Amino acid sequence: MLHTASHTGAVCCIYINWCEINNLFAARRIHLTEQKPKNPVRAAFPYTIPVLTGYLFMGMAFGMLLASKGYGALWACLMAVFIFAGSMQFVAVGLLAAGFDPLTSFLMTLMVNARHVFYGIPMLERFKHYGKAKYYMIFGLTDETFSLLVSTKPPPGVSEKWFYFSITALDHSYWIAGCTLGGLLGSALPINTRGIDFVMTALFVVIFLEQWKEKKNRTPALIGLGVSVLCRVVFGPQWFILAAMVVLVLIFVLARNPLERRLQPK
Repeated sequence: MLHTASHTGAVCCIYINWCEINNLFAARRIHLTEQKPKNPVRAAFPYTIPVLTGYLFMGMAFGMLLASKGYGALWACLMAVFIFAGSMQFVAVGLLAAGFDPLTSFLMTLMVNARHVFYGIPMLERFKHYGKAKYYMIFGLTDETFSLLVSTKPPPGVSEKWFYFSITALDHSYWIAGCTLGGLLGSALPINTRGIDFVMTALFVVIFLEQWKEKKNRTPALIGLGVSVLCRVVFGPQWFILAAMVVLVLIFVLARNPLERRLQPK
């Protein structure tokens, strides 16, 4: 009987020790799981879904428009990779069709993309700690990407640098995919592209209406509308966009302080 009891006690001790060891390894596995960095691409993807839908359709419109001017999918893809500026790419279609004019192309590019300066400056403090990744993130700073970078925070366990880098890279990949797909469809199918170049005009109308919905933004919107109409009358359809951009930049630079005071909430 004592022999049986000693065996039972030994078995109990072994079982208890095994449970303690198993609990130790389980706690270690939980600790490692909690400490393991999460995939930044997987974490960033849900935030970029609205950009995915917009960029695919806008990119396809650009690719089809470019194909209608005689430039295939390869050109659409290369422009998406190396230019990555939606509004300027649509403008570039007209510039390519009009013939070689480097001065107009340079000034138009400068004016259309001048806004990047104003939302690029707030990113300098954040990007300076990102090493070589900052160069691509500066290149990929579009309107939509900037909006995501300033409005989202990385989830727990996700590197801030690679989370924001993933947002930028995902947005860029959506644009490349949309432009390339549009170029392929435009080259392979007899698509009527009449009116498709109006897509950028429609986009700017929507932006204007969004500004108009907020009363504090109506002053800049009215200034932009008035200057555009005036320049259209004075300079004609060929030069009014460039002239309006120059005049608007001068107005907003010279009248910056009064406008800021007017836009401040009372």
